Amino acid sequence: MLGVIVNVVTVAVGAVLGLLFKRAIPEKVSKAAMTGLGACTLFIGIQGSLKGENVLILIVSVVLGAIIGTLLGIDGGINKLAQGIEKRFKRENGGVSVAEGLISSTLLFCVGAMTVTGSIQAGTTGDNSILITKAMLDLVSSMMLASSLGVGVLLAAGSVLVIQGGLVLLSGLIAPFLSTGAINEMTSAGSLLIIMIGTNLMGITKIKVADFLPAVVFAPLIHNLVPLIEKLWSLIVK
Repeated sequence: MLGVIVNVVTVAVGAVLGLLFKRAIPEKVSKAAMTGLGACTLFIGIQGSLKGENVLILIVSVVLGAIIGTLLGIDGGINKLAQGIEKRFKRENGGVSVAEGLISSTLLFCVGAMTVTGSIQAGTTGDNSILITKAMLDLVSSMMLASSLGVGVLLAAGSVLVIQGGLVLLSGLIAPFLSTGAINEMTSAGSLLIIMIGTNLMGITKIKVADFLPAVVFAPLIHNLVPLIEKLWSLIVK
């Protein structure tokens, strides 16, 4: 768990530094930075989304994820949990909410090949090198994110602890089901959500991104089911 703890600390430290730096930034500069951050997030999302090998898996995962997420009211649940914190950290002049900052930064920190492969490697072999490398990258990212998205980024340190820590603890069980192909499909689905975040930050859309989170789980599941479906289909055709 050393790599996870280091990552949690770097996210928290970076977020605190970003929040302190934010106070010295004029509003118009902050808005410009938000747009720039949105554009960079969009670019990161596009890069990651291209890692998928089967566009049909991406489509089915996102559609199923949206349906399940909407029925469960994930976005509403997260916003409700954030309301108590929101009362202490008020939005300034239409800035992003605590919930939006939490959701956006959690996806950016926790969706990707480094998170999955690093956590599995740490859990199965004790090698924390990938997670520690990721932690250094997240230190810089959390500073930039917190300066624009606010205190929600600091709360994302808890998300990193839960998600990456959970993957490390469960690595022995989930490793056989997360082949390179499955991780690529999961990264592709998660990156599509990051694209949504980018357009939200730029003010182009107002998508409830959290409602699409189940897509990240469906993608590797469907990837692993495809060979079985193909075998069953071949038997039926014969």
